[in-house]
Amino acid sequence: MTTGDAQVGLTLYDYETAARERLPRPVWDFLAGGSGTESMLSTSREALDRIRLRPRCLVDVSTCHPQTELLGAPLAAPLGVAPMAYHQLAHPEGELASARAAGEAGVLLTVSMFASCTLEDIAAAATGPLWLQLYWLKQRGPMLELIKRAEAAGYRALVLTVDAPRVAHRPRDARNGFAVPDGIRAVNIDTSVMASAHGSTSGESAIARHSREQFDSSITWADLNWLREQTELPIVLKGILTAEDAELAVECGIDALVVSNHGGRQLDFATPAADVMPEIAQAVAGGCQLILDGAIRHGADIAKALCLGADAVFVGRPVLWGLSHSGSVGAAAVLTTLISEFEEVMALMGVPEVQHFSPTGITRQ
Repeated sequence: MTTGDAQVGLTLYDYETAARERLPRPVWDFLAGGSGTESMLSTSREALDRIRLRPRCLVDVSTCHPQTELLGAPLAAPLGVAPMAYHQLAHPEGELASARAAGEAGVLLTVSMFASCTLEDIAAAATGPLWLQLYWLKQRGPMLELIKRAEAAGYRALVLTVDAPRVAHRPRDARNGFAVPDGIRAVNIDTSVMASAHGSTSGESAIARHSREQFDSSITWADLNWLREQTELPIVLKGILTAEDAELAVECGIDALVVSNHGGRQLDFATPAADVMPEIAQAVAGGCQLILDGAIRHGADIAKALCLGADAVFVGRPVLWGLSHSGSVGAAAVLTTLISEFEEVMALMGVPEVQHFSPTGITRQ
């Protein structure tokens, strides 16, 4: 995993190829793999590919403005980095490099509670907005400590992942006996809480074992009241896939939803996020902001998401591909490539302002 200048003109898929070649096989499988039959790895992409753009002509697009705001934070484009654990798996500088890259691109970085760098060091490296992602642990003390540290470090929202009461069976990780490698750990959480994520066992994923031991699978909508009482930060729910849950989230005063299939790593055969976004947008009716997460691979996907009713998108694995290629330079190149592609799509679609994207801008095959 060497660093150097990112090559001009690379697509996100070029970074994927480079990452596959550079990363150890068990690490690549952990980052790339899905749950069950891994059907969602292709289904989510196919859902976006079924959407076609409907351009309008003779519109003044001499200047296009991809800038927007998400929960009050100004962004260079409707784009953020999804929460992902252990960025040091892709590059020794880990989340510090990701924070620099997101800041350079002018986008949001969502930091996993299982980050491999401290919340404070990530904040010091960042020049853009930061959100903190949480899983609900059986022990609420470590969660509360993270929330208070995030507040003190200037993080701007909390993202609670709600589609993982436990980690789903991921065949590649089980076959590899995957465990977090020596020298990498979730440094923001006490080692006693994270112990079972380490230590390889043949035929078993240590990540799944850890989730069974530490994740609280009993929480309900009522438990969100406790979380709200602990902080004044906006609360975002990640993993919503139905209008029913979206309506409940609005009733609970949730500030934003991430419509997500968890990168194809949780419920196999679920409805792709892109397919359910319209019903969720209709259900919330502007009551909270919406983010589409999953299989974002081109700037056109951002335009499609906005037409579906999203306010922004999250991109995940490609950032780690960029990191493995050339550290913060590669990660920033991934993000700026998406923004550049999106701005070109804006011009060619005849949509010079982000807020002008609408359902009339797309059709489905």
